[in-house]
Amino acid sequence: MRSARESGSLIMTVSVILLFLSAAADAGDPQIDRCVIEKSLSSVTASAFAEIALACIQREFPNKPGHVMSNAAQVLGPGELHPAFYGCFDWHSSVHGHWMLARIINLFPEIEEGARIREALSDNLSVENIAAETEYFKDIERKSFERTYGWAWLLKLAGELDRSDDQVLKGLSVNLRPLADLIVERYTGFLPTQTYPIRRGVHPNTAFGIAFAIDYARMAGKKEFEDLLIERSRSYFLGDRGCPGGWEPDGDDFFSPCLIEADLMRRVLGREEFSDWLESFLPGLRDSEPESLLIPAIVSDRSDPKIVHLDGLNLSRAWCMWAIASALPDGDIRAEVLEKSACRHAEAALANIASGNYEGEHWLASFAVYLLTPD
Repeated sequence: MRSARESGSLIMTVSVILLFLSAAADAGDPQIDRCVIEKSLSSVTASAFAEIALACIQREFPNKPGHVMSNAAQVLGPGELHPAFYGCFDWHSSVHGHWMLARIINLFPEIEEGARIREALSDNLSVENIAAETEYFKDIERKSFERTYGWAWLLKLAGELDRSDDQVLKGLSVNLRPLADLIVERYTGFLPTQTYPIRRGVHPNTAFGIAFAIDYARMAGKKEFEDLLIERSRSYFLGDRGCPGGWEPDGDDFFSPCLIEADLMRRVLGREEFSDWLESFLPGLRDSEPESLLIPAIVSDRSDPKIVHLDGLNLSRAWCMWAIASALPDGDIRAEVLEKSACRHAEAALANIASGNYEGEHWLASFAVYLLTPD
């Protein structure tokens, strides 16, 4: 098993490549006139990330449960409350840690850690454990539990298992389905009653919650669910103009409110309509404005559980920028601005995934894998 220090050195190799390309682009290297990076994950780096997740998905403490108790009998430990998703400090981080390991198996079926990954996923995602997780959600006091960040990652995990050719993962897909179906029900019950979107750059962000749900709805062929998500997206965000990107980032953001909304809308709108919408939404983008939106956030203390969110912000900004750029017309100057900024953001964060601080290590690798292996 690799240590966190060894894992960090492997991840650093990705960072060095990103830095070189970004610096070359800034220097006007004729062979790199735009900061375009092939977003891919090597088996070596995948192994490093897998070790980080394997070290936490069955680690119960420290833990921050979002648990509402109705009576003294419900004063229980994380493993009793959440027999599947009790590790990685909190429920949602455990879910996206499981997603990351499933993604790695799908990309690298013969990876060195494969047997340990399959064993850990099988232990956690058993029929009995998922039944207990599903029952937990049904309690009247848990109506808003993990809404919508944890919901979104649960559907991302379900989608990754559903599309797998791996026999172990295919079996776990069946196990997880009752909880995935319940989460779809939660979305369809909640979104029509949510009059206003939540725009903050943390867990309840509506745009992120809908974006991953759309990905799942399309993968699973749930057209009615997809239609609801698209209608809600247009209702919440189509009329938005002049996003105040100059106000970003907040001190504990791990999403950019402006960019995560644009990343949703490129899923919802056609290329031409999206291009026009983005022009009104971020009108200064052609001139590399607002500057604060395009410069990586400074992370001053990776042992602080809120400040380290900014490493996640740099990763999610990068994945949003690359995705938004890909949705713009060929030759659009905004794509060049976004791609160069994405390089800087990715470089700023990838070297710090294995920092030795559990505050970031329990979740950042998942963001890095999504950045490097987008849908």
